Amino acid sequence: MKANVVEQQTDGPAAQTGTNAPEAAERITDLRERIDEIDNALIALWQERAALSQQVGKTRLASGGTRLVLSREREILERFRAALGADGTQLALLLLRAGRGPL
Repeated sequence: MKANVVEQQTDGPAAQTGTNAPEAAERITDLRERIDEIDNALIALWQERAALSQQVGKTRLASGGTRLVLSREREILERFRAALGADGTQLALLLLRAGRGPL
């Protein structure tokens, strides 16, 4: 079975979008702009979440509490797994690590 591959070009719509069809190239460009907006929002939310999580940990430790609350981590893992499947579990693990650091 042949793969439909557009040859690499250094200019023109195919270089940026993978197609020489102008309407498709325009649609792809529009979709990618929205993807970039979502990526920027995700990055900002990731950073905010990590900062909040770090504040929770510092507050808990300063009050004599434990470094981790495993029941809370399990709750987060389950929420992401239920919504996104196995990839959700991996995403949740990354989020937890960003907030608390490696174990």
